[in-house]
Amino acid sequence: MVLWFAQFMAIFGFAFAFPFLPIYIRELGVRDPHELALWVGMAGGASGLALAITSPLWGLMADRFGRKPMLIRAMLGGGLTVFMIAFARGPLDVVLLRLVQGAFSGTVAATTTLVATGTPRERVGWAMGLMSSAVALGGAVGPLVGGIAGSYFGLRATFLAGGSLLLLAVVPVILAVKEAPLQRVAGKRDPALSVLRQAGAGTLVAVAVLLAAQCLGQISQSGMQQLVALKLLSLTQAGTASTTAVGIAFACAGLASAFSAVFYSRLIPITGYRGIMVATAFLSMLSLIAMGWTPVVVGVIATTFLAGLFFGALGPATSAMIGLETPPEIQGRVFGLSASATALGFALGPLGGGALAGLVNVPVALYVMAAMSGILSALMAIAGREPKR
Repeated sequence: MVLWFAQFMAIFGFAFAFPFLPIYIRELGVRDPHELALWVGMAGGASGLALAITSPLWGLMADRFGRKPMLIRAMLGGGLTVFMIAFARGPLDVVLLRLVQGAFSGTVAATTTLVATGTPRERVGWAMGLMSSAVALGGAVGPLVGGIAGSYFGLRATFLAGGSLLLLAVVPVILAVKEAPLQRVAGKRDPALSVLRQAGAGTLVAVAVLLAAQCLGQISQSGMQQLVALKLLSLTQAGTASTTAVGIAFACAGLASAFSAVFYSRLIPITGYRGIMVATAFLSMLSLIAMGWTPVVVGVIATTFLAGLFFGALGPATSAMIGLETPPEIQGRVFGLSASATALGFALGPLGGGALAGLVNVPVALYVMAAMSGILSALMAIAGREPKR
């Protein structure tokens, strides 16, 4: 429960501020809608790009020095950079700080590895769902409170508060989290690739498919998150109304994700993990298509809620499958690769979505994000396998 609370507080700190990044960049002087979309895409993708490069290093260090130190590093790095964004002088400062944030944060990946390596195999799915509920609930409450705070105190204040909350979240981790002993191997360690091959003919392929699926899912989800704010900006115009609408939309998505992250595991005995991934990816595609089509604010909020519901089950199901397929002695390294796959998607989604929104329009960008979910659903239906539980 300490990890759940710490993860909730960390995501609350991020979500308190980052859903409003497009509005903040507009306040920094970027008024042209196409130019705004491009800057939003670069700011959103910068963090993912840096995280994709550094995640394997953090995964290797987790296997050598422990997962708890990596979680502390991620929370401190995230908190300091979010705090500093409040002092940005222009959009370029935001992009550079997001690069630094991506290189040193990554709280979800660090917590996922810590939980996966300390949980009995038969409880991995439940544990991943529980931790995902902390992410989703923090992602629900954060935007709602942040939207209200931003309307009254300004968005610079929300970044200051968000960074402070992240820094406070590290305290219970330092004081109360106990990590399971590391499984150290005497002598030279086998490369992760060799261990996966030794685990069975299909294990390497299964893990590779899951990493690709994780990247596709993150492209779709992170691209959508930037585009929701841009679409609501185009429909509301007024600054306070935009901030409120964005906060409500992300709060609805977060509540839906929290619900599905906790209760998706009840469907596993019926559908299996693979069935959950195929179905939720397909339904995510439909919700994003509807989001691109709808011409009203209420429609955007409703489809954002549906997308959150489906993505909320897709994420923990993928992480649970990776944990079940990976031998324990290399889980830190494989979850480092998993974090890189997620981060790559977190870079490509906002970059691609922002570029398409800037060069064409927001609905077309949403349709492309929907196509990513469709490809993910087809990939798991054709090449995925159900892990042993």
